[in-house]
Amino acid sequence: MAQFWLVSGNYTNSHFYEALAPNESWSGPFEDYQSARREWTRCTRRTGDDGGVRYRIECIDPEVPPHCTD
Repeated sequence: MAQFWLVSGNYTNSHFYEALAPNESWSGPFEDYQSARREWTRCTRRTGDDGGVRYRIECIDPEVPPHCTD
């Protein structure tokens, strides 16, 4: 069964190549994409004016090989 995670991080600029801290923050798991998307919306509205913060949703499914979403 797939799990959805919200991943966040602070970056030096809006190109998102160089992180300010070495660690990203993972929140979840969420039961479905819609639940993860609601949390993504809540977080992005809270930090909407900070161009160096990035949030993304990752899907981890033990039955499907991992792939890069970037």
